[in-house]
Amino acid sequence: MSKIVVIGSSNTDLFAKIKDFPKAGETIKGISYFQAMGGKGANQALAAHRLGGDVKFITSLGKDTYGLSSLEYYKKEGLDASLSFMADNTPSGVAMIWVDEKGENSIVIISGANEMLSSGYIHEIEKEILKADLIVLQMEIPYDTVKTVCDIAYEHNKQILLNVAPARKLDADIIKKIHILVVNETEAEIISGEKISEIGEQAVVDKLLALGAKSVVLTLGRKGCIMKNESEYHVIPAFKVKSIDSTGAGDTFCGALAAGLNKGRSWKDSLIFASAASAICVTRMGAQPSIPTETEVYDFLRKTVNY
Repeated sequence: MSKIVVIGSSNTDLFAKIKDFPKAGETIKGISYFQAMGGKGANQALAAHRLGGDVKFITSLGKDTYGLSSLEYYKKEGLDASLSFMADNTPSGVAMIWVDEKGENSIVIISGANEMLSSGYIHEIEKEILKADLIVLQMEIPYDTVKTVCDIAYEHNKQILLNVAPARKLDADIIKKIHILVVNETEAEIISGEKISEIGEQAVVDKLLALGAKSVVLTLGRKGCIMKNESEYHVIPAFKVKSIDSTGAGDTFCGALAAGLNKGRSWKDSLIFASAASAICVTRMGAQPSIPTETEVYDFLRKTVNY
């Protein structure tokens, strides 16, 4: 029985490494190019899997070269994606990613088959989803599908971790069904309707809790993260590393957090573990190629904080 079910997107990432981002109408010469697997759902599923979780991944793929290659890749990684929907006459999702020499990125996503992961299909596989102790979601699949999963999970008292990426407003009814809401600064501002520059990070977290989320994790990039619920409050600083590519760092954090909590670690230990995993991630190129293993994270922690 799967302990973690991740429901979300799968893309093939097409990377271009560049010195600086081009201006409108400008043609520039790139430094390098490579292709890798990505998509927020797939990134988080693989992260949770590599970092010690018992994971089942549910996505939607086209019956094309990218889709079939994705399934083969997940099989080789040992990630169970057997419940994925295979869409007819729809290409698999792709993402075109520019990464500058500072490690910052700019991304264009073509959703493709990810848009075919419907509420109807979720109902078809509902029994399998409900075998999970924790269900992990993001926002690269249809909003109605996210709502359907939240409704089913809430009805059967299953925990949901929702990472609201890409950023968007949420219905009040959805927020009240979320056990763990993971957001960055932009996402927190859009959901809360408040500006961090005006009211502060703590107040924004409190606003999200007031909207109904049981626990809120606010990620702050190089500044670390804040976590709060009715009984705990933690401020975890980020590990200082040289960033090569920030692609997938947030997803690695979410997957690591899910794996840590699901294995019974405390909130503080899970947040430190997730922060270390994302720190390792930014020192490597690509989304999924940069996701560390559980052993690598523990080695990193022993070297940096005598964990």
